[in-house]
Amino acid sequence: MGFNATCTPGRDAAAAMVRVTPQVPALVIYLDPVNIAIQLPPFPGGSDVLMRFCRELSREASKLADHLGSLEGRHALAEGDPDVRG
Repeated sequence: MGFNATCTPGRDAAAAMVRVTPQVPALVIYLDPVNIAIQLPPFPGGSDVLMRFCRELSREASKLADHLGSLEGRHALAEGDPDVRG
């Protein structure tokens, strides 16, 4: 089953690796107030699939953070607004 969702992080957004059970790790994204848990796929090789996904997510999130930290990634209207930039 697939679905698409668009969310924005709130001021208290965070992410963490948690253990659902000692054998079942998960990535939880706390978007404030929406939470998303990404768990091991329930098929042989599922841990490899999740491992590759997490590495790709890390790379792409780093690219986005670098872009947002550069001048070209900052929205002109948000330049001086402390509520938007934190």
